[in-house]
Amino acid sequence: MSIAKETYRELEFNAVLEKVSHFAYSEEVQNHILQLKTLGFAEARKQLYAVNEFLSSFHTGNVIPFREYESIVEDIKTLTIENYRWSVTSFMKTKRLVELINECKQTLVKFEENYPTLNTIFKEVEVNKEILNEIDAVFNRFGDVKNDASPTLKSIREQFNLRKKQLQEAFSGAMLHYKQSNVLDEIGESVLDGNRVLAVNSALKKRVKGFVLGTSKTGSITFIQPDNCRKISNEIKTLEDEEKKEIDSILLALTNAIAWHYDTLALFQKKAYQLDVIQAKASYALQIKACLPEINRNNDIDLIQAYHPLLWESNQLEQKETIPQDIYFNKNQRIIAISGPNAGGKSITLKTVGLLQLMVQTGMLIPVHPNSKMSFFQNILTDIGDGQSIENQLSTYSSRLKKMAQIIQVSNEKTLLLIDEFGTGSDPELGGALAEAFLEYFYEKKCFGILTTHYTNIKIKVEELPKAINASMLFNEKTLEPIYKLEIGQAGSSFTFEVAQKNNIPKSLIERAKEKLVSDKVDLDRTIVKLQKEKFQVEKLRNELTSKNQKQQNQQDKLEKSHEEVNDKLFSLNQLYDKEQKTVFLGRRLEQMIENYSNGVAKKEILKQFMKIIEQEKYKKSQSENLQVEKEIKKIREKAKKEIIAKKEVIEQKVEEIKEQQKVLFTEGMRVKIIGSANTATIEKIEKNTAILNYGKFTTKIKLEELEKV
Repeated sequence: MSIAKETYRELEFNAVLEKVSHFAYSEEVQNHILQLKTLGFAEARKQLYAVNEFLSSFHTGNVIPFREYESIVEDIKTLTIENYRWSVTSFMKTKRLVELINECKQTLVKFEENYPTLNTIFKEVEVNKEILNEIDAVFNRFGDVKNDASPTLKSIREQFNLRKKQLQEAFSGAMLHYKQSNVLDEIGESVLDGNRVLAVNSALKKRVKGFVLGTSKTGSITFIQPDNCRKISNEIKTLEDEEKKEIDSILLALTNAIAWHYDTLALFQKKAYQLDVIQAKASYALQIKACLPEINRNNDIDLIQAYHPLLWESNQLEQKETIPQDIYFNKNQRIIAISGPNAGGKSITLKTVGLLQLMVQTGMLIPVHPNSKMSFFQNILTDIGDGQSIENQLSTYSSRLKKMAQIIQVSNEKTLLLIDEFGTGSDPELGGALAEAFLEYFYEKKCFGILTTHYTNIKIKVEELPKAINASMLFNEKTLEPIYKLEIGQAGSSFTFEVAQKNNIPKSLIERAKEKLVSDKVDLDRTIVKLQKEKFQVEKLRNELTSKNQKQQNQQDKLEKSHEEVNDKLFSLNQLYDKEQKTVFLGRRLEQMIENYSNGVAKKEILKQFMKIIEQEKYKKSQSENLQVEKEIKKIREKAKKEIIAKKEVIEQKVEEIKEQQKVLFTEGMRVKIIGSANTATIEKIEKNTAILNYGKFTTKIKLEELEKV
């Protein structure tokens, strides 16, 4: 199947793809969508069903948990490079992608009846926890390498913490000693190059044993690292280097372990892209209120209440009404010739059919009534708009003839033709004759098609062909305004003289123009106008009758509904009471669980209690024979889950507040000590998260989180 670029352009298909691409999560999928072309019947139908299933998930509680993700295509490629080490970012992206595909797979399997096509697409995917376990063995949930990622790392970090504590004690001792010696400046200490240093009066720096790391801008203060701290500081730096090397070694080993899952990761990324395309199409379908029509291969087209999606969106923004169209053709009605006045909607009707056909053959849902039918064509050939070109110096008519020659070469019984202003651009008599010859050729080739025309001979010829039919855009004969409604079965008039008269062209000129025409043409046009007026009246009466019937039906439905409500009222009241009692009971149990959680009961025990409730409710559900009761139990469960989640969030928030309050518990004048230290001090002043401690003979600054009450 090959559709010309001109066809995509003339039917504005690329504009639709642009809109669909905005719903894709990844840039790669966005670019892929912009390049979409028509598919074969089997693949397009599979896509249509998959998109329809995804669309249905928006309206049910079984939502497919597909969300934003990051591509790992480039990361996967590096797995084939010897001794290549992934970054932390690569591992975290991979973990999130694996979790995403695992969740989607589990949901699709759980609701297999709802998503048969999507399950087929995900058939080769198996839930993979091994990759997650390998990554989780190294990283915590914040993406930091765990202490126990390896015995060596654990040992290094234990030594690191020990040395850090020793350094703190050594520096505190030096501070105390030199403060008593009155060699320190008022600020006492500072931090330079990541090291705590003594702020020494430069004139007295020789009295301090240590290593000079720098001076103040004025030179009055010399920053010295005490001798007893320097050795420990160097050991800490050595440990930091060892830690970095060990982490590199751990990440290299983990990269090698992940490389064994190369095929799985490549498959997961592929499925993420596939599902991204499907959800983007489904999201656009939701926006334009599209649905899945019946799909067939016998060229049976029946569009009911069809909209042009771009026109519909444009009109929605301007709060205008979009008139839907009903169009059908099949093997017994292969060609439709639409006539009628200019600006009456002929071209947009033709474009609507073409664009919807391209969308279906690309696996996209379309804005029509669900009872509509769509088929597939091997060729979709268009000739819409002015093809005049300055570069190739072709006239409009010449360019259209050149295009017509191309269409003639490939037309067959699997072709859909969409030709606007059929045969125009030359002498009306000669152009009309040539257009009639084209029409006969396409008819003999058993092509399917819609064409718009003003030529009378084309309208007459269509009437002579048993498998072709005229159609017209309805016109209000009083206001001479278009109704934008397609009527199949009768040719339309261009209302040339009527529109001219409405626009204040002198009647004498109009009569003179009529005299210059062959009388039978005038009579034919008058007959068409008369028939169109009658059609308009019939359409009006039909609408009125439909409206009255609808009102009667609504009244009948209302009476039947009232009758059902009366019959169900007692039953509903009894059910309501039972439901409320059950809700109260469950609510009390949940409140007890939350209270237990607040009182320090372990999460494991809380989850055990919660699962016990779920199992009890599950057992009750299996014993229930009443479908309505089953639905209500499910609602109660969902409500209970939401309450637990909401109250759990409240509890977690309170825990955080308690932690914050603990920080506030430290007040000025309180006796405290540094965690791990035996020396006590008094809080002299608190500045944000830092306290100034007074040890009697010297003061120091330290973070509140490093303090404990005495």
